[in-house]
Amino acid sequence: MTQSTTTTGGHISTEPRINDRIRVPEVRLVGPAGEQVGIVKIETALQLATDSELDLVEVAPMARPPVAKLMDYGKFKYENAQKARDSRRNQTNTIIKEMKLRPKIDVHDYETKKGHVVRFLKGGDKVKITIMFRGREQSRPELGYNLLKKLSADVDEFGFVESSPKQDGRNMIMVLGPHKKKTEAKVDIAAERDRRMAARAENIAAEEQAAAEQRAQHAAQPSVPRRRGPADNMDPDIEV
Repeated sequence: MTQSTTTTGGHISTEPRINDRIRVPEVRLVGPAGEQVGIVKIETALQLATDSELDLVEVAPMARPPVAKLMDYGKFKYENAQKARDSRRNQTNTIIKEMKLRPKIDVHDYETKKGHVVRFLKGGDKVKITIMFRGREQSRPELGYNLLKKLSADVDEFGFVESSPKQDGRNMIMVLGPHKKKTEAKVDIAAERDRRMAARAENIAAEEQAAAEQRAQHAAQPSVPRRRGPADNMDPDIEV
């Protein structure tokens, strides 16, 4: 049974009142298994909590009378903290990346930036594509529209058009959304990393095996004695 403590001053606690901190004449009591006990005096509810080695926790203070439940409050807090941690761990945070292009971008730069967009989408992130117009380019918005249309078609395997192209001052903007959620993308990225590591390990093992077989073949070959020639009988100190 959790011992209640009383503190003065400081911040206002957001935790429910428990045990003798519940200062009402009676409560609607709920048993540890969720069963309805009924309206009882606070003294009776506290005595039941003591007898069952549980805590009396006020779960609905605004009800008339307040609702209190018999429970192991320490265990209840621990389980709630675990659920909160799991929820934060599994939370999906979609990040909006941004990629800026010019209407007359060359092929090489386009392919490079398209690769970045694909990488962002595969990672589960949204991508804001901004076409920047300068000077006379502003009179030809179809250049930006056609470029955005081409880009969306090139990356449709990984994402979709979440926000259609629209003019925003001197810029034209389109937002692409990923087909896969952040959590799914993380799983796929981890699987791809594991696959590459396994393939690399297999290649290293194959190279080592081939080198070992080559050494074994070389060691198995009989050594052929070298034929001696006239130079072998010459005095090494004689200059030729």
